[in-house]
Amino acid sequence: MNNFQTILTQVRMLLSSHQPSQVQALLDNLLKEELLSREYHYALLHEPDGEALARKISLTLLQKGDPDLGLLEWAWSELQGPVVEKDPSYKDHGGSGQCATMELGPLEGGYLELLNSSADPLQLYHLYDQMDLDGDEETELCSEPDTDTINCEQFSRLLCDIEGDEETREAYANIAELDQYVFQDSQFEGLSKDIFIEHIGLEEMISETVEVLEEAGQKCQKRPFPEELPVDLKHRKLVPLSSSLSNCLSLPAGPIHVTSTLPALPQGLWQISGTGTEVSSILIYQGEMPQASQAPPSSSPAIHSLPKSPDRPGSTSPFTPSATDLPSMPEPALTSRANVTEDKMSPTQCLAADEVSSKLPKWPESVEQFCRSLRDKYQAEPAGLEGILVEVGLVRARLERSSSKSLERELVTLDWAEQQPAHRGLAEVLLAAGDRQWLRETRVIAVLGKAGQGKSHCARAVTRSWASGELPQYDFVFYLPCHGVDRSGDTYRLQDLLFSLSPQPRPVDSEVFGHILRRPDRVLLILDACEELEAQEGLVHSTSQPMSREPRSLRGLLSGLLQRKLLRGCTLLVMARSRGRLAQSLSKADALFQMAGFSTEQAETYLARYFEQSGATRHQERALALLRGQPLLLSHCHSPTVCRAVCQLSEALLELGEAAELPSTLTGLYVGLLGPTVRDSPPGALETLARLAWELGRKHHSTLQEDQFPSVEVRAWAVAKGLVQPAPGAPETELFFHSFLLQCFLGAVWLALSSEIKDKELPQYLALTPRKKRPYDNWLEGVPRFLAGLVFQPRARCLGVLAGPAVAAVADKKQKVLSRYLKRLQPGLLQAGRLLELLHCAHEASDAGLWQHVVQGLPAHLSFLGTRLTPPDIHVLGSTLETAGRDFSLDLRSTGIEPSGLRSLVGLSCVTRFRAALSDTVGLWESLQQRGEAKLLQAVEEKFTIEPFTAKSVKDVEDLGNLVQIQRTRNSSEDTPRELPAIRDLKKLEFALGPVLGRQAFPKLVRILEAFSSLQHLDLDSLSQNKIGDEGVTQLSATFPQLKALETLNLSQNSITDVGACKLAEALPSLAASLLSLSLYNNCICDVGAESLAHVLPDMVSLRVLDVQYNKFTAAGAQQLTASLRKCPHVETLAMWTPTIPFGVQEHLQQLDSRISLR
Repeated sequence: MNNFQTILTQVRMLLSSHQPSQVQALLDNLLKEELLSREYHYALLHEPDGEALARKISLTLLQKGDPDLGLLEWAWSELQGPVVEKDPSYKDHGGSGQCATMELGPLEGGYLELLNSSADPLQLYHLYDQMDLDGDEETELCSEPDTDTINCEQFSRLLCDIEGDEETREAYANIAELDQYVFQDSQFEGLSKDIFIEHIGLEEMISETVEVLEEAGQKCQKRPFPEELPVDLKHRKLVPLSSSLSNCLSLPAGPIHVTSTLPALPQGLWQISGTGTEVSSILIYQGEMPQASQAPPSSSPAIHSLPKSPDRPGSTSPFTPSATDLPSMPEPALTSRANVTEDKMSPTQCLAADEVSSKLPKWPESVEQFCRSLRDKYQAEPAGLEGILVEVGLVRARLERSSSKSLERELVTLDWAEQQPAHRGLAEVLLAAGDRQWLRETRVIAVLGKAGQGKSHCARAVTRSWASGELPQYDFVFYLPCHGVDRSGDTYRLQDLLFSLSPQPRPVDSEVFGHILRRPDRVLLILDACEELEAQEGLVHSTSQPMSREPRSLRGLLSGLLQRKLLRGCTLLVMARSRGRLAQSLSKADALFQMAGFSTEQAETYLARYFEQSGATRHQERALALLRGQPLLLSHCHSPTVCRAVCQLSEALLELGEAAELPSTLTGLYVGLLGPTVRDSPPGALETLARLAWELGRKHHSTLQEDQFPSVEVRAWAVAKGLVQPAPGAPETELFFHSFLLQCFLGAVWLALSSEIKDKELPQYLALTPRKKRPYDNWLEGVPRFLAGLVFQPRARCLGVLAGPAVAAVADKKQKVLSRYLKRLQPGLLQAGRLLELLHCAHEASDAGLWQHVVQGLPAHLSFLGTRLTPPDIHVLGSTLETAGRDFSLDLRSTGIEPSGLRSLVGLSCVTRFRAALSDTVGLWESLQQRGEAKLLQAVEEKFTIEPFTAKSVKDVEDLGNLVQIQRTRNSSEDTPRELPAIRDLKKLEFALGPVLGRQAFPKLVRILEAFSSLQHLDLDSLSQNKIGDEGVTQLSATFPQLKALETLNLSQNSITDVGACKLAEALPSLAASLLSLSLYNNCICDVGAESLAHVLPDMVSLRVLDVQYNKFTAAGAQQLTASLRKCPHVETLAMWTPTIPFGVQEHLQQLDSRISLR
């Protein structure tokens, strides 16, 4: 039996006979002794499978031997309780007042020599015992060969000497020995040894090695029994325990007993199994041996033995011979005859020992103090009016490639019914992340959203939740805002990231940092505003070494975290904008969410709470009325930043006591906010700040340095008016703009006022037409709308309020340039996203001529397929359609449009047709029916169309089935059956689910096909090949009598054989009057199927095209078809080329009938 199996047996018994708290204490001490890495330690703590835990511990002990006995003494005291002091009159079985001791001589050779020799280790054991006891006549050995009494100290010293030589320790680190003792087990056959060669001895990589072993072990069906193992002596002898295992099985000084196997072991007995010896196993226990006749009490937890071998009755383990294997060992020999007394431990002492052993290690005082100070700091941060007064919703998101040729990934726009909201916000997400099983890996949770949607406020809300005890799975939560912390030339270490770059820097504490490194799974690191770090060079693809302690740039540190190389095992919460390189690189995040923004009800609730907290409740109703009077601003309140700006302007207007009225555009909102601040500003202050905003935006930054201001007065003015504010955690010399929209507005002010911007360059900043050379990336995505508003709106109430009448000449010139550019655009040729941006620019400009040009250029059919439609987009689009005075059809699929927005658009009289997600449309119908809006419901039903319909997922088929079910339900409850227009008018249906999902979903489609009485084109061909097979064709053929209008049937690439072809031929006469084209391209039809089609061909009087190319029929089947074709003058084309027919035969058949196509 090999050394690994010996250790494994001991560890199994240890784990099965002790409480989880004691096992945890043992693992904690193994970590303290550096036998386990911190990641592997935590993985073992959370290992649910006891057998897997035993094997992992055994492999670790086999690899990392340690002869130190300090761990031996600690382990036993922790597992068994405090040692009771012996009475002076206590005598051992030899009669002496002290335990007999023996001094072992030096072991000749090493442990490897012992393994390679034919010597029996048990005989060597007795030899050492006898050598030391020659002069001690008081110690008496039992003459019974099956039961020997051996001193525990002697036993432990022997094991230490065996493992103590340096040669043995080096050999165990060698991969050859690991292969000899681990890979001989059948469950590791085929496992690549290169994994161990690469990782052996690396503390941080041991967990990965054992994980590979575990995965390989899961492939084994059963373990070999002893008789199936090699029979050479070195694999059959008893191998002494390694010192690491001795540390785990630490025994107190005193006598121990060696006895044979017991069928069931009471608690306190330890078994060492070995083959090739005269005993089946060794049992080590302290104190009196229970008699065979005394069964262990039922309350005592028994050791869970392995199942008995069916070939070896009586054996309780495949590694332990049964009594039938050793006839010289009678059953009575299982009872110890040693008359040994034992110190009795009282029940109170036992209970106290259990309580002590179950206590978790306490944190050091410095760690406790740091954690308390961190909680106090987060709790002291006031939310106030700066915070989000209404929680912003989160919905699950996913990234997909924008096209098959592009490597860039974009957020998928989900339909409203497909969205999965996180009802409890980030707290629910983080709690779910803590329940994951693979805790050794870093968990990356990404929250994406547009600027101003409340990502930073949600991140700070997480810190307050942790401080109040709502996230108990984390011991530490670090919040790192990335505003301006990536300064050129600066280098950092991981401890700097955690301690020095936080909003309130703290000195680095080595003890606290060491504690964090030992338990990274208890750490939550929040990275806010990560888009500040990606700049032009990217972030995730930066190189980072996993264990390097050298200082590096902040970008390098964060790339190491995102790549799961630094602080491995922590939870990483990343807050970033949905546009940018970082967002595209987060497809491998464990969880991906998107900020949902405010609904109309949430925006109104936010306004009410704002006035409550500001103490101006008297203006609450009036402010709400002002907001409702400007529907565009109300739709823009989808963004919490705009909602707060509206509240601020409303409060300022109502405080003046005049006839308050909110502006109708977003540009007017920010002009109203900044106008009063400019009146008492230093000369040129606004223009300077606007230039800084623009230049920083071109570099993808929002943080500016103190020395960038031209004077102290300008800086003081900007800070006092709240335009800029200190960056959290950054030096006082660093400031950042109050909001991203404010930076965009100031950037647009610079473009409108500056004479440095050339006229030919100005149109590119509207970002409506892409440029091939030096394209503008539009990082300041709010600039185009603000620029159009500032340039086109009347000077007196817009640009003149900010800069005075002196800018009139410059502004007039820029207006002419932009007007000429915009009127050259053809709205009908723009992509959906750019068309929406043009509509916003025209609305912000408030110019009648420009608005008329845009409205007249709109096409009759507007498709927004795959383009996200936000509430402001829906409002502007609806206003434009109403103004046009023409009829439109809309495609609103995959736009994520909310139900209220869908209702407002499809309810317009100018919208005569629309397409939307089936699930969203059905939800709208149900909502209208519940509200009793029968007239609007009927109008929406008449407008809705699904023509043509393409099923690309199982959900598409299910949604179509739900639509049919709605019609059937209505017809059963109404006196006059009425078809839904969407079902009645469907003429083309495509099915493209692929070979796996196609077979599953096709029966569902067949069950509803008969409802589409007007269906003319049924296409079951796809590039991925549906492969509905003969069974699918049989099911489809049964529906032919109901498909009276079917003209085109495409069954190409569906794995149809002769069986399916015969079934199809039998049902085709039902379509004789309507079917014009039948395609069976690239199937498996042979001569029998070809003959069946040939027989039915004359009956298909309306058939014009038959395609049977790339099948498997031979010349015989081709001749049958050719002969039948002569009887069918109505058939125009028979495509019949197939590789199974000689080309000469095909040419001959084509000469007989020119309608045969061979291309």
